[in-house]
Amino acid sequence: MKALVISGGGSKGAFAGGVAQYLMEEQNKSYDLFLGTSTGSLLIPHLATGNVSKVYDIFTSVTQRDIFSVNPFVQRKKGDREYVSINFINSLWQFIKLKRTFGESKALRKNIKKKFTIEEFDKIRRTREDVVVTVSNLSKNRVEYKSVKDCTYEEFCNWIWISCNYIPFMSLATVNGYEYADGGLGCVIPIREAIKRGATEVDAVVLESENMERQKVLGKNPFSLMMSLFSHLLDQVEKSDIEIGKLAAKHNNVKLNLYYTPTSLTENSLIFSKRLMVKWWQEGFDYAKSKHESQLFNELKG
Repeated sequence: MKALVISGGGSKGAFAGGVAQYLMEEQNKSYDLFLGTSTGSLLIPHLATGNVSKVYDIFTSVTQRDIFSVNPFVQRKKGDREYVSINFINSLWQFIKLKRTFGESKALRKNIKKKFTIEEFDKIRRTREDVVVTVSNLSKNRVEYKSVKDCTYEEFCNWIWISCNYIPFMSLATVNGYEYADGGLGCVIPIREAIKRGATEVDAVVLESENMERQKVLGKNPFSLMMSLFSHLLDQVEKSDIEIGKLAAKHNNVKLNLYYTPTSLTENSLIFSKRLMVKWWQEGFDYAKSKHESQLFNELKG
């Protein structure tokens, strides 16, 4: 049973889309299991329908307005460089309203339901072994995995949204009295969960470079420093997930194929730029092609 697993990574999910396109369209890979965290949770339901062109159109066109109902950031451009800075007015207004997060992402929940239809939901329930999204139950201090088989359409769309809620910059959600947030706070890439669910071969897309090639630039104010700190902590979680996944794959004799980004695509994955995401999608496709050709060459040589 083959599984496609996609990590969290915000706008870098475009790179994962390119990798998936190559694997599914050029290598004709058919997956039984799809698992994702955060941005991976946005991608996998659409990939499970097999409509890669729709995923491309959706993902390379997303903007801040499609995500934030209250945006804690202001997107700016300086030359060819795009970056985000603090939206002090919106953040201050959140404090005045006694909110616990700097921003709100209710626009994303609406957008998910608009782009992912009930017909597509029914299709993947019929045709796939499972589609699973990762969420963090903060009240119980644990990671939970939500299967399309166990949810109604409304519930599954809600779990996809919750999996993406990168607090304290996005919404904190409450379900059945428990508070939930981004799955990446507990598991950035659920390789082990795919193996536990019966996968015998796993293609895992990791939206971070395998070896960091440059020194990270830390934030110059408390707000951006906090973003840098969160990024550092999630990197450590991700490394742990990969090592655990490798051990689980070895123990269960599972073939594990890891696809890292060849470079660090961005310091801030909350920048949603069509120009960059189109570029990253193509880079993902080209990287997967190059990796496959290199493996084929080595096999023939060996």
